[in-house]
Amino acid sequence: MDERTLRQMLEDVQAGALPVDQAVERLRRLPFEELDHFARLDTHRALRCGFPEVVLAQGKTPGQVLQILTRLAEANPRVLATRVTPELYEAIRQHIPQAVYHPAARMLVIQREPPPEQRTGILIVTGGTADIPVAEEAALTAEVMGNRVERLYDVGVAGLHRLLASLDALRRARVIVVAAGMDGAIASVVGGLVEAPVIAVPTSVGYGANFQGLGTLLAMLNACSSGVAVVNVDNGYGAGYLASLINRIGARTPTAAADTAAAEAEAAGAAL
Repeated sequence: MDERTLRQMLEDVQAGALPVDQAVERLRRLPFEELDHFARLDTHRALRCGFPEVVLAQGKTPGQVLQILTRLAEANPRVLATRVTPELYEAIRQHIPQAVYHPAARMLVIQREPPPEQRTGILIVTGGTADIPVAEEAALTAEVMGNRVERLYDVGVAGLHRLLASLDALRRARVIVVAAGMDGAIASVVGGLVEAPVIAVPTSVGYGANFQGLGTLLAMLNACSSGVAVVNVDNGYGAGYLASLINRIGARTPTAAADTAAAEAEAAGAAL
């Protein structure tokens, strides 16, 4: 249950539109709800952290995922599941028809209402095309959390001119996520070009000595550029979530708000 849902419920009680007993029954599920001894849903997380619990579908049975999603969707306007296979989605959508599957990101989204706002400021970069699934996981996570995301794909160091041609996009971003495999050098290059924080995501893309992303992870941890932080291998979701938190805080500052308003005004003028 998020803050807006809780406030609406209390207002309904105050107005007499919702019986007290029903409100008590809903609140009884806070702060967590146990499901058949296999899961304890953190129903308080949206109030505490600003976004509901996200479901990692990998390793769970279709029945477990269905139960978790159903209960979360009852209490939250937006629900997100990661690492969803097409087969699992087909099983889920029979019971939750409003669920939308994003195959590139391997994610499932249930949205009963749109995000309350669309903050600009997040840019997602990839070294190569093979890194796009991880990058899309980051991008979709940030979008569901209320951000308008820019994408800059296939600009790795093997052809650095491709990245340098997009310096404007890099420099207007408030936070940048860089997903790359192989040597992961593009994260350090981006960090040396911008003042924004860079979240590096090592991917498991590479040949034998890459060790399923471990080689990239170690390279990114040793980035020579300041302002580069690293999440775990293939953790696009974690990078997108962190980028959203950074962007939300940055958007609250007067300077950032003025910059955003100026950029949107300029874009609107260019469209006329």
